Amino acid sequence: MTEWCGWPVVDETTAWEAVQQILTDAELSDGLPLVPPTRRRLEAMVAGIDDRTDSKGMMPPLFGDITPESVAYQCVIAGVRPAELPVVLAAVEATLEPDFNLLGIATTTGTACVALCVHGPIARQLGVNAGTNCLGPGNRANASIGRALQLCIRNIGGARSDTGDMATMGQPGKYTLCFAERNDGPFPTLTERQGLGKDVSAITVMGISGTAEVLPGDGEGATPEAILSPIVAGMKAALVMSSMSRRNERGEQVFLLPLEMAEKIACHDGWDIPRIQAYMFAAGDGIARAPEAIHPIVTGGAGYKMSYLPIWGGGSQTVMRKL
Repeated sequence: MTEWCGWPVVDETTAWEAVQQILTDAELSDGLPLVPPTRRRLEAMVAGIDDRTDSKGMMPPLFGDITPESVAYQCVIAGVRPAELPVVLAAVEATLEPDFNLLGIATTTGTACVALCVHGPIARQLGVNAGTNCLGPGNRANASIGRALQLCIRNIGGARSDTGDMATMGQPGKYTLCFAERNDGPFPTLTERQGLGKDVSAITVMGISGTAEVLPGDGEGATPEAILSPIVAGMKAALVMSSMSRRNERGEQVFLLPLEMAEKIACHDGWDIPRIQAYMFAAGDGIARAPEAIHPIVTGGAGYKMSYLPIWGGGSQTVMRKL
């Protein structure tokens, strides 16, 4: 049996059950079945990449070397297709930004995990779900891309239970949490608001403590205030639960708006993104460092239930990268 970046490469004829045991013994498993890392699959994953062994940085907590080859290995065993490797690579590199604080996210006793949002044409080309159940199961691209990112943190970064990852409880998002932003909403996309341009292929990584369902305050929400005020209440509650309320600094806030709710807000004169941010900042009395640090993202299927993604209370900034 040969190796790839120090990890086992199995023969095409190796039995499935044997492969799972080999990978488990090598401490590469997240507990779910893994795709056999054969030489053929690995070479196909990095085909066309010139700098396949070049270091892109060292990944916390144990500071393993990030290279296209080391990331490709995690992509293969996660079920990622070769066209999706650039997305995972960009996401991995984004987590190395100091302000993202991957060391804290990966090692905390809290429930922090890395969430990945894919923006623009690349999301549609790869079939990343931005519709019904976008945070849930049923879509291979969402599941595999998100899983590959988590496997990189585990297998390259070394965030394994009781070694680098000290989470008391953990959360399912540590298996995978990947979704896409819709491009048909009434507001500028997050990439446009962040200065990268309209309908640009990009990724955003977010260190979050989980997800919370939020309903508008007046049934389906007759007014923007009725839609947004429960989200503000949830953000204020999260500050208390994470002990951030005792600190002077404030960070960012992220929430997901289904298309129906976004359109209900937009149909009221003057309710654009800056007004949404200004209202929430004023109503929240310090829920973020500034109004523009509140990030609505339009995604999901039909309905009026929203999702709040609380940024990890230990301190983390979202990071966007253009593809």
